[in-house]
Amino acid sequence: MSIDVAHLSFSYGSREILHDLSFSIPDGCLVNVLGPNGVGKSTTLKSIMGLVKTPHGAIELDGEDIIRRPTYERAAAGLGYVPQGRDIFPQMTVQENLELALYAQKKHGKVPDYIYDLFPILPKFAARRGGDLSGGQQQQLAIARALVADPKVLILDEPTEGIQPSVIADIGTAIQRVNKELGLTVLLVEQYLDFVLENTTQLHVME
Repeated sequence: MSIDVAHLSFSYGSREILHDLSFSIPDGCLVNVLGPNGVGKSTTLKSIMGLVKTPHGAIELDGEDIIRRPTYERAAAGLGYVPQGRDIFPQMTVQENLELALYAQKKHGKVPDYIYDLFPILPKFAARRGGDLSGGQQQQLAIARALVADPKVLILDEPTEGIQPSVIADIGTAIQRVNKELGLTVLLVEQYLDFVLENTTQLHVME
């Protein structure tokens, strides 16, 4: 699924964060957005997901403009989102976090086996509360939860933040696998340059 952003603008009060932003992501690409703090990288991802209201511009998925559609409709259209900070449900178990994604998308059945193949630590901790996991384990859970909904585009905001190097490598492998094996378009914001160079095929820089 392709993404085309055209002439997007957004302001927090009187402070303009995004000004006439345009870029395209072809179907099946693995793309990173890089830039210093405060230039609007996370706001761009939130705009695509509909978590902030963008008064000007267009956001197209496979040629269909979704700028006026609410977040849940964008998710149903194929967008999967892992926010900065992960936002798992800490009082729910790993299994409950994953099953909630099925329920939210009105899907029936069980969590697909390939999710556990991507993240083999998850079945081991299925009965453990999400809040009791390490930061790296929570990030794996958050990505898995997004994938359970069977998105066509996976959007990740700072997936390596606060995570130990061994888990960063596992996350990079998982991202590459879903891109190559499932054909997912992947859009991420990430500052860790080694990770970016190893795990993306296209780079956009925001100033």
